[in-house]
Amino acid sequence: MVFETIRAENGCIDVDQRNIPGPRAKQRSLHVPRQLIWACAGGGQRCILLLTQTVRGDPMHAIDVMTSEVISVDENATVPAVARLLAERGISAVPVVDKDDQVIGMVSEGDLLHRAETGTERRRSWWLDMMASTNTLAEDYIKSHSGKVKDVMTRNVLSVAETTSVADIAVLLETNRIKRVPVVRDRKLVGIVSRANLVQALAMTIDEPPSGAKADDRSIREKLLAELKAQKWAEVSPANVTVKDGVVHLWSSYLSKQEKRALIVAAENIPGVRRVEDHMRRVGVTLLG
Repeated sequence: MVFETIRAENGCIDVDQRNIPGPRAKQRSLHVPRQLIWACAGGGQRCILLLTQTVRGDPMHAIDVMTSEVISVDENATVPAVARLLAERGISAVPVVDKDDQVIGMVSEGDLLHRAETGTERRRSWWLDMMASTNTLAEDYIKSHSGKVKDVMTRNVLSVAETTSVADIAVLLETNRIKRVPVVRDRKLVGIVSRANLVQALAMTIDEPPSGAKADDRSIREKLLAELKAQKWAEVSPANVTVKDGVVHLWSSYLSKQEKRALIVAAENIPGVRRVEDHMRRVGVTLLG
């Protein structure tokens, strides 16, 4: 992995492309008041340009953007139970953990795509079946017919630490073509970072003015989440609450104007909060009769 740092001076950044694969390009300047980084995975893969720090120069890490209350399952859980869990919670994957809460796998919507119950088993043309090994065919059968999570989960799971920078996480997601990565501490699951978390972190940095003395963002977020958790009316995922430089960003959905206002009031009452940014969307209610 090659990381080529871009130096920021006077609101202008100089891109040093010496280690970027492909034809050599002239150095150029981009008028972007942020430190950026070129991340290249090698092997002919394309490079990506990442935002690694905000305009104030304070780097963000996994612990700043991760969802800490992670839903996980046991390897002996049933496939129908996990399918219901994904559907009811509106999530696309869950980590699989052992008795010590260590990550041993991941079950995603993709793992449940080809199932016998829905008639979507993987089908190959006759000549591909002839070329496929018996082990491959047997593995496909197990994954489409077994009722246990341990038979359908993805086992080779990448993970990061709480101190891993968001730039490194973005490279990990991009180069491995995955949508999320577990966060571990002493090999135990403590959170998860998804592409949505990184997009929200990026959105917080755009055009944010510098601030003076600020309260600890992590403390503000923890206090707000604790307050909302104690309220019966508040059903807010931790992934939908982010804090940067004392500014609280709310991304959740709401059912009523009262609920929306209550969420804003709860955030405004946390000590150290400078402002509340409302990114919330209203959801409709469907009555079944």
